[in-house]
Amino acid sequence: MTDFAKVPHAYIDAYNRKDLDGIIALFAPDAVVVDPIGTPPKTGHDELRAFFAVGIEAGARLTLDGPVRAGASHAAFPFHVDLQWDGQAMRIDVIDVFRFNEAGLIAEMTAYFGPENSHIQGA
Repeated sequence: MTDFAKVPHAYIDAYNRKDLDGIIALFAPDAVVVDPIGTPPKTGHDELRAFFAVGIEAGARLTLDGPVRAGASHAAFPFHVDLQWDGQAMRIDVIDVFRFNEAGLIAEMTAYFGPENSHIQGA
């Protein structure tokens, strides 16, 4: 049985190491990602690889902001993203929710944030 509370740590670690293969390995082959909430879903490893590559190439860094909450087949966790956007240092506060399949892989990921959660650093 997978310790679902550990998967967000592995996700953040792989992201910050720019390990695209490591990120994709955490997801089921037919996984669905909605990031941010309200945008069209990305489905399957090919679409997820293209999606995560954009953030990695932009130099985004993820930092956990509190404990992972896990129960049943889900985990939720607060974190923030630091990145450069249009020449400005930005911070985006996010809550991700993962739903896992029977194999312990992420079947669904939903990222909760909107414009009010994005801040220019030092402003």
